[in-house]
Amino acid sequence: MIHAHVFSSESVSEGHPDKVADAISDAILDACLRLDKNAHVACETMVGPDIVVNMGEITCKGFEKVDTEKIARKVVKEIGYDRPEEHFSFDTFKYESYLHGQSPDIAQGVNRTAAEDQGAGDQGMMFGYATDETPELMPAAIVYAHALLKHFASLRKSDGAWSFLRPDSKAQLSVVYSGGKPSAIDTVVVSHQTTEKGATKKHYALIKAEAKKFLSATGLLTAKTKFLINPTGKFVVGGPCGDSGLTGRKIIVDTYGGMASHGGGAFSGKDPSKVDRSAAYYARYAAKNIVAAGLAARCQIQVAYAIGVAKPVSFCVKTFGTAADGITNEKLEAMLKTGEVFDFRPYAIQKDLGLLRPIYAKTAAYGHFGRKDLPWEKTDKVKKLRAFFAM
Repeated sequence: MIHAHVFSSESVSEGHPDKVADAISDAILDACLRLDKNAHVACETMVGPDIVVNMGEITCKGFEKVDTEKIARKVVKEIGYDRPEEHFSFDTFKYESYLHGQSPDIAQGVNRTAAEDQGAGDQGMMFGYATDETPELMPAAIVYAHALLKHFASLRKSDGAWSFLRPDSKAQLSVVYSGGKPSAIDTVVVSHQTTEKGATKKHYALIKAEAKKFLSATGLLTAKTKFLINPTGKFVVGGPCGDSGLTGRKIIVDTYGGMASHGGGAFSGKDPSKVDRSAAYYARYAAKNIVAAGLAARCQIQVAYAIGVAKPVSFCVKTFGTAADGITNEKLEAMLKTGEVFDFRPYAIQKDLGLLRPIYAKTAAYGHFGRKDLPWEKTDKVKKLRAFFAM
């Protein structure tokens, strides 16, 4: 018997200090891929009061043409940090760079004479997940938390009536599950940075009303749904001035909101030779197609690699008792091992999803999954899967 329970997930906005760092790292990655599709990039960013620092390894033909400081300032301006009095503004922060070339010990494991023999850029395990509880085939709480913050960012940037909002914000949704499916939203928490003049009960009431209006489309609000807006009472000092930010520190926000397992590797600032990123995307791609094909209502895939080796060392599939008749976890694992439907070699992943392109800057905020504009979200393997299992 499946009992009712509550599950919570959090999203953070593009103005959160960690997301500012992710955005800068991914913008630098895209700039490198525009010059050299085979660039090897592991770009880290640190932000704090009036400072941005880049570190990491980059090997890219023509890298001398990449103005990393200019990119960082452009990203920060687009996010909305444009007020020097807040101690973090695109035109006043100090910039430092300690970027260097990729280690030859790593490069020799990735670079191969035959492209199809390209080895994994690191060891480790990655997870992909899908569930049929939302049209995006994603967990409800993280989907709606992302959407809510994206909505407030749009209001902040386009409507003068919302100019009291500043870029940093968080949203947390607690969703009630009954019979394994979302049945209600129990609690909504929104912590949104405001101007000093916007730190009033009147403005918080506006935020609450707008959140309630936006989330009403989910059909999950009830008379008992609780809304907590800036529950400390004030959120004016925020962004990189309020707290430091680092690339890759919001890995659960970036993925499934805690609903699925995570291998621990971050995404932003890494080129697709790093399986931390590309294999996690491909595992999502495979899991989503398995659910879309009706093979299971929920699917989690773990894949593991050894550095410098092309083929994965293991697969593990879990369908949590939701698989269709005749479909077992073992059969799904066996299908993945054949490589007939999904080829998890790094070269094949990059080819199948077209990953050697500057497509990463837009992933830095509001999640890497559940979005129609990303290649790992397509469901073009459904027919092939159903044919493989004679369905």
